[in-house]
Amino acid sequence: MRDQRRPTKAVIPAAGLGTRFLPATKAVPKELLPVVDIPALEYVVAEAARVGLTDVLVISARGKEAIADHFDRAPELEAALEKKGDADRLAAVRRSSELATMHFVRQGNPRGLGHAILCADAFVGDEVFGVLLGDDLVDERDELLGPMLDVQAEQGGCVVALLEVPRHSVSLYGCAAFEPTERDGVVRVTDLVEKPAPEEAPSNLAIIGRYVLAPSIFDTLRDTPPGRGGEIQITDALQSQVHDGQPVHGVVFRGRRYDTGDRADYLKAVVRLACERPDVGPEFRGWLEDFVAGRA
Repeated sequence: MRDQRRPTKAVIPAAGLGTRFLPATKAVPKELLPVVDIPALEYVVAEAARVGLTDVLVISARGKEAIADHFDRAPELEAALEKKGDADRLAAVRRSSELATMHFVRQGNPRGLGHAILCADAFVGDEVFGVLLGDDLVDERDELLGPMLDVQAEQGGCVVALLEVPRHSVSLYGCAAFEPTERDGVVRVTDLVEKPAPEEAPSNLAIIGRYVLAPSIFDTLRDTPPGRGGEIQITDALQSQVHDGQPVHGVVFRGRRYDTGDRADYLKAVVRLACERPDVGPEFRGWLEDFVAGRA
């Protein structure tokens, strides 16, 4: 009988150089760039923790020690805020160190997302685990990881998050061929293609940055040769599992997702989240309306 324990481990790849955000990322990891006043990576860790994935491994790289510092306690800063009676900022500073139990390992020779996930083998062991990419921020009001964990518990195997994208954009993603299931919003994946040309894409359902993976993925990744870009692709490993008859399902996400993968989308994410914040939203929306109207 399959182990029905609820997963508790999450893996967050964060070893990229962040070249699209230079020069800001020369000394600051891309994952710590603020979305309003919270680093992007903190949103991701909080999302994992909300569904019980509270044992979190960050796959990092040389020069990114600031990520570990952010999720550590800051006694001097906390003492100064406590002395000032600044309870709100004190709570905000402590929040990052209380979200989850954090672990860190370096991806010494970055060879793609599949290789980054393979670096988590010893941490994960024989357990089901989540993988969350930092470029995709999922609104906390919309469920994604929870339903994915439910599908994995029911069906076994691996589960990917899927999003309908315009046909002309499929070449930016891994793309799924699928069959419907009896459950609305859940499909059975029958094939996967990494960044296909629009005319060759099997559908417009694209894989976004959330996965729930069975531990068998590690053996598959070890046998997966470098693919597109000379890197080990998780899409290729999942495709191998499909072809080997192992179950791979997709949960179609129809909620709010904020893409921080490039500069323009990052700015859009900041504006959207700022507009919805109760503390800064009303003033910011008013200014934004005046700015768009040419009055600011």
